[in-house]
Amino acid sequence: MRRRIVLFMSVSVDGYFEGPDHDLGWQLIDDEVHAHMNRELVRMGGFLSGRRTHELMAAFWPTADRDPAAAGPVAEFAEIWRTMPKTVFSRTLDHADWNTTVVREVTPGTVAALAAGPGGNLALGGADLAASFLAQDLIDEFRLLVHPVVLGGGTLLFRPTDRPVPLTPVETHRFTNGVTLLRYARSGPSPLD
Repeated sequence: MRRRIVLFMSVSVDGYFEGPDHDLGWQLIDDEVHAHMNRELVRMGGFLSGRRTHELMAAFWPTADRDPAAAGPVAEFAEIWRTMPKTVFSRTLDHADWNTTVVREVTPGTVAALAAGPGGNLALGGADLAASFLAQDLIDEFRLLVHPVVLGGGTLLFRPTDRPVPLTPVETHRFTNGVTLLRYARSGPSPLD
C-alpha cells in the first residue's frame, strides 16, 4: 500500500493562508494546537515543501529548541523537523541541508515514486506547492486548520480551478482557542493508485 499525500495548512475563514506582505501573525497556534499537530506530524514518513516554505522552516526550526524560552510543543517540533526526511521541490536549489532531498518537478511520476517509499504518509505544506499537487489531482487528504479571523486580503490557499474536487468529510475538531480542524479525504481514486 502506498503512502498518502496529506496537505496540512492553516487558513483564515475567508480562505487566505497568509495575510498581506506574507503576514502569518494572525495564526492562533497555541500549545494545544501545536501539540496536536506534533502528534500528527511525528507519524508522517516525510515532509514535502516548496523552496520558500523549506527555507522559512530551515531558518528557524533546526535550532528553535536551543532558545530557553522554547519549551513544550515548540521544542518537540524542532526535533521532529530536524529528523524527519524532507523533500523540497525546487528548480533553483542545488542542495538543501537537514535531511533534505531536492526534486525538480511535481509530476505524477515523481510523486508516485515518493509515495511508493517506505514509512508513513507524506505531509504536504506550502500553498504554491499545494496548487501544483492539486492541479494534477495528487492530494489524498486535506487537513485544514481554520483560524477564527477574516483577513480580507493576502494570498488565497486555493486558486481558481477548472474542475471541482469532490471530498469526503472525515473529522472536525474544535480547539479551545477557536481554531477548527477540518479533515477531508479524496472521494475518488487517485492517479497515484
